[in-house]
Order: sequence, then C-alpha cells, then structure tokens
Amino acid sequence: MRRALSIFLATAFILGAPAAQAEETKLEEFGTDLERFPYPWKVERMDLKVGAESASMAYMDLQPDQPNGQAVVLLHGKNFCGATWEDTARTLLGAGYRVLIPDQLGFCKSSKPASAQYSFAMMADATHRLMEKVGLEKAIILGHSTGGMLGLRFALMYPGAVQRLVLVNPLGLVDRMEEGVPYVPLDKLLAAEKAKGYAEMRQYQLDTYYHGEWKPAYDRWVAMLAGQYATPDNDAAELAQAKTAEMILTQPVSHEFSRLAVPVTLMIGMKDTTVFGKGQAPAEVRAKLKPIPAIAPQAAAAMPSARIVELPDFGHSPQVEAPEVFGAKLLDVLGAPAP
Repeated sequence: MRRALSIFLATAFILGAPAAQAEETKLEEFGTDLERFPYPWKVERMDLKVGAESASMAYMDLQPDQPNGQAVVLLHGKNFCGATWEDTARTLLGAGYRVLIPDQLGFCKSSKPASAQYSFAMMADATHRLMEKVGLEKAIILGHSTGGMLGLRFALMYPGAVQRLVLVNPLGLVDRMEEGVPYVPLDKLLAAEKAKGYAEMRQYQLDTYYHGEWKPAYDRWVAMLAGQYATPDNDAAELAQAKTAEMILTQPVSHEFSRLAVPVTLMIGMKDTTVFGKGQAPAEVRAKLKPIPAIAPQAAAAMPSARIVELPDFGHSPQVEAPEVFGAKLLDVLGAPAP
C-alpha cells in the first residue's frame, strides 16, 4: 500500500507556526467507510443493490423532543459528510424538525461499490428509498455544495416528496462543460485523488471555502477525509471520489431549471470562490469562469419560484464557518412564506 499505517504531518503547517516550532502529530486511519470516525448520533443502515453489488447507505434519523410536524433531509457535499451537519441538525431539532441525514453512496460511512457508475439520479433514487424506509412522504430538502446539485436532481425526479428546496452554495448552477471545462478521464481523476493528503486538502479548503481564514474547528473535517484516504484499501474511497468528480462535470442540471415545481431558496456565502473544474480548465477558459455567488442570480432567474438569501461575511460552507449565524438564518428561511 502506498500509505504507511501511520502518517505524520508537521503541526507547523496545520497551525501556521514556524518550522522550528514544528511537532509531529499523527493522522489516524479512519477506515474506508469511516468505521473509526465518531458520528454525533447513532448510525443506521439501509441495504440496497448497486448493479450486481450489495451495498448499504448509512444515515442518522433524529427525532425532536417537541415535533413541529415537519422534516428536513440534509444532503452533504463532496468534501463533507453527514457528521458535518451536526450544528445545523441540532438547530433544527431544537426548533422541532425531524432530521434525516444520509451519507450518500460512495461517501463517508456508506458503501463504495467499485463497479458503480455514479449518478445524481442513482443518489436521488437511494435518498427517496431511504425516505420511504423511514416513513417520510415529504420533507424540506436542504443540500450543500454537491449536495445542492443532488437536491436539484431529487426535486426534478420527486417533486411530490419535496416541501421546499434550500440550497447552500450549490454546485450545478451552470453547465461547466458548456463553458469550456474539458473532460478528464477517470484514470487521471483517480491519480489526482490519490495525490491528495492532509496538506493538500487543508490548503484547498483554506483558499476556496474559508477565504484564507482558518479556524481550529475545521481541522477535524480535514482529518476525517485525509484519514479515510490514508486507509490501506486499494484506494476504494479515492476511486469513488474520482467517479463523483466525473459525475459533477458530466451530469448538469442547469438546463432543467424551468421544470422545477417546488420553491427554491439559495443561501449563498458571498465570499465563496468555488469554481468546479477550474483546475482542469485551460487558462483562457479559467479566466471566464465565475464562482458561485456570481452565477447564483442568473440561476435563480431561470427557476419558476426562487429567491437568494445572501450571507455576505462567509464562504462556501457557512454552516461550518458560522453555525450559529447560519442556523438562525436558516430558521428564518424555513419560517418565511415560500417564494
């Protein structure tokens, strides 16, 4: 295996300390399905078939002490997991919402079937089956980043199961291939995933998600992903992530916005610099690509019933960056009349 049982990183890099002050800190291996990474609530599983392979979808199904009769399904992003929603889930539970938090197939604690051809439709289908399993006929769908793109596909496929759609800095607001981002073959995407370690993951999130401002609380989530990649498993997690990167580029939803039959709220951290595919685009294309805050107005205008709620001080992941601020704004959004 290309990674040793223990991987050591310089604390100087993690904390920004001078190299002379460096101490080594251990990066844990959390397992292909994050078996050794603790989640805040009990994790349950739904068995299903993906082609000829057996698989299981991990999820947390949380019941409030004082139910308000509504439920929210939380859809995580590509570099996130169900556990990353902890603060948001606690806010929603406190307001009386039932909260269902799946890990999508290929991610986190869910299975990573090697033969799977990943698609947003497959993930939407699995999420809908999960809702049926736990007895949810209709819910508010709240998706972040790649989970926002999944939320759009889910709403297009199952409008009767969606009370309203809330998207937090979603991908998929434009068709990046239409803008000129070239296709990258799966073998090259896999090589790129295999090259990522803690340092690379942290630097990307610092630059793209958190506009150059790092908080110690973020380290846990980088360690979660890096510890999954560090697991000697024939690169099962990396292959799944490579396939989902291909999925994001090649399966646009933006051409179907006019078909959305549910109200949509876009919650946009305005300091987000995320541009999916910019790393693989030639310079002349990259110069024309716009980040999520810049393309959100055009996307909202193409939807029959949509509005934008701006979060001016935050980036790609406001629910992680400022959970109390985000939680209060989210409850305002959910309490407001549908647009």
